[in-house]
Amino acid sequence: MTNPHPSASNTIYNNVVLTVNSPTDISTVAEKLAELATDSLQEPGCERFEVYHSNTDPALFMLIERWASQQALDQHRDGAAFQQIYLPNVIPLVSRSPHLCQILTQ
Repeated sequence: MTNPHPSASNTIYNNVVLTVNSPTDISTVAEKLAELATDSLQEPGCERFEVYHSNTDPALFMLIERWASQQALDQHRDGAAFQQIYLPNVIPLVSRSPHLCQILTQ
C-alpha cells in the first residue's frame, strides 16, 4: 500500500497496548505512564505522546506516540524517560504489544 501522506513518510507512529498483570499495580502503572508521557514530550522529535486508560478494562492502557523520524524514536529509547521510568517501573508489571503503524487518515 502506498503512503497516502507522502509528506509524513519519515514520521513514525508507535502505538503500544499494555495490560497490567496484577490489579494491585494499576495505579502504579498509571502514575509512571503519566510521568513517562510528560518527560517524553520534552524530547526532540516527539510530536505526540498520549496515554489512554480504558474505561471498560481497568488493566488496559494504550500509548499513542508520533515521532518525527526513526532516529527520534531510537533516541527516545536510549533516553532517560524510557531507561529510567518505563523499563524499570512499567515493563516488569505489564504485558505489552507494540504496533508500528501507518496512518490512513488525518
